[in-house]
Amino acid sequence: MHRTLMIAGLVVAAALGLLWATGAADTVAQWALAAQRDVQNAMAGAVRALRGGQPGAFWALMAVCFGYGFFHAVGPGHGKLLIGGYGVARRVRVVPLAALALVSSLAQAAVAVVLVYAGLLVLGWTRQRLLDVGEGAMTQLGHVLVGLVGLWLVWRGVRGLLRAPAHDHHDDHDHDHDDDHVHDAHCGHAHAPTPDDIARLTGWRDAVALIAGIAIRPCSGALFLLILTWQMGIAAAGIAGTFAMGFGTASVTITVALMSVWAREGALAALPTTRIARALPVLELLAGAVITLVALQLFLLS
Repeated sequence: MHRTLMIAGLVVAAALGLLWATGAADTVAQWALAAQRDVQNAMAGAVRALRGGQPGAFWALMAVCFGYGFFHAVGPGHGKLLIGGYGVARRVRVVPLAALALVSSLAQAAVAVVLVYAGLLVLGWTRQRLLDVGEGAMTQLGHVLVGLVGLWLVWRGVRGLLRAPAHDHHDDHDHDHDDDHVHDAHCGHAHAPTPDDIARLTGWRDAVALIAGIAIRPCSGALFLLILTWQMGIAAAGIAGTFAMGFGTASVTITVALMSVWAREGALAALPTTRIARALPVLELLAGAVITLVALQLFLLS
């Protein structure tokens, strides 16, 4: 079973690397952007139908918004980078990571709603001003936060390597457990973390950092929808559609979370527990470095 899992995980990792190396990922991104534009046109039509009182128009709009969120997430973006990178770097279980992907996507929708209505009702911003802030300053801030998360993972990876045990009881020698050796706080041996110690989110700081890094940059389609529906007097439909986009985005980021855990566990399945504990800091450092470099590239191009 472990061998099958290892092979499957390595295949997933190799396939993703091949997509990137051959430029096929760019083709997928271009397809997603073209589909996103088509769906945005359909969204405008669905809003007009809803404003005109056509039967079923509300649910048609929700379906279109979900589709827009899906294509938005498939295209270039930092949400997949953070969730996938963290899933590879940290040995967190599937369910918490998938839940984090869902919460992050919905938080991104909430940020769009707050930005638009604070801008329109409190600050008196124009549509163009809202778009400039959402797609300019907040986008760059999002890239900075992503880069900081990457650096955080690099730092923890380095710290983990420095704290790695010099030897392990079962690898290097055997103890006679009938002697007087006691494993307590004063024991001179360095003990590796248990699987339960490393198979969880490190804490609320990790969750907050990931959610903030993803949510801080609102989706441009959500801004478009919220402004349009506010101008047409159907603001509630725009807010509902924005969260439908969030669920569409989550359908992709949750899949990325599952694949990252699968690839990581597949790659680690053949290692004994003590070796896993030593390999994880290296994985964390490398994943953090990739996240940081990609975030820097996105920031320079934005």
